[in-house]
Amino acid sequence: MNKKLMFLVNVDWFFMSHRLPIALEAMRQGYEVHIATGITDQRQAMQDLGLEVHPISIDRSSTSILKTIRTLWQVLMLFRKVKPDIVHLVTIKPVLLGGLAARLTGIKSMVAAISGLGYVFLDRGWQSRVRRRVVAALYRMALGHHNIKIIFQNPDDRDCLAKLTGIPPSVVEMIRGSGVDLQLFRHSELPGSTPVVLFAARLLADKGVREFVEAARLLHSKGIPARFCLAGSPDPENPSSVTDMELFSWQQEGVVEWWGYRKDVATVLTQARIVVLPSYREGVPKVLLEAAACGRAVITTDVPGCRDAIEPNVTGILVPVRDAHSLAYAIQSLLENPTLCKEMGVAGRHLAEQEFDVGQVVSKHMQIYHQLATTA
Repeated sequence: MNKKLMFLVNVDWFFMSHRLPIALEAMRQGYEVHIATGITDQRQAMQDLGLEVHPISIDRSSTSILKTIRTLWQVLMLFRKVKPDIVHLVTIKPVLLGGLAARLTGIKSMVAAISGLGYVFLDRGWQSRVRRRVVAALYRMALGHHNIKIIFQNPDDRDCLAKLTGIPPSVVEMIRGSGVDLQLFRHSELPGSTPVVLFAARLLADKGVREFVEAARLLHSKGIPARFCLAGSPDPENPSSVTDMELFSWQQEGVVEWWGYRKDVATVLTQARIVVLPSYREGVPKVLLEAAACGRAVITTDVPGCRDAIEPNVTGILVPVRDAHSLAYAIQSLLENPTLCKEMGVAGRHLAEQEFDVGQVVSKHMQIYHQLATTA
């Protein structure tokens, strides 16, 4: 193949959890694969796999114009140095900055992965409306590449961005999430001890963590026998992160257990009876795909991305967004009906096998790369 493929991603741990299988298959098929990303603790692991790693500074939360220009300059210089044949841009800032850099440096082919539209499209008020107009203008410039495929995970994000930017249907690809390893995330029987209701995600307001805690508080007050557990950590770089003090107060109150950040997600999910993600908006949340693969009923919100991860009333339950009382009612209804939990779990595993197999996701990406390479 002798073609260079470069991923541009905010941070290394996100690449490792969401895009690594694609990169490994691209290497197997002969691509020289480069990763441009912010570095935490994953650099050596990526290099050990044979990936070329290029550290860059991407501040995920900053709106500083100077920092943005500095990052854009780094990306420009990197594209000119490496000269990738295809750039694969993942999440908002890499898509915006990488898209501009790809056009300015004459990159032959570009993949833009829109895995959610981010808090800019969730915030309210006049300042947010101004930001959305600015971001829409940047998207129009970034996505104007002559040889591009834009991957959306759900139709709401596709329709929203198409309305804002005028992207033609011919450049759009729909891939329902980043996939799940069905060999790692296996179906297992529900545990027989005190039921665990699990929230497994970063502890962000827009993931619905506060609604989860409030629902736990309501059910504790009614004497419902269950453990409400948080598996995840705050994300200080994200403006919607909960604070350490807030997390400490929840634990002191005895409303929830905090299990911290866990790498063994498959093991964590098997300890749960119900997996809950009351998010405000997503691409397609990976944890719900993994929960389905493990045979766990899920409760999530009726919003873009989340509703695309389940079959309502078959593999899980949809509740209104920002509504702790409805969330508590849904949790209680499943806790009081373990047979329904089991049935939803079986249906979830079937859905995962049909729709969410990571092998299918990887194959679709390879087809996109090959198509772009032949039309460059």
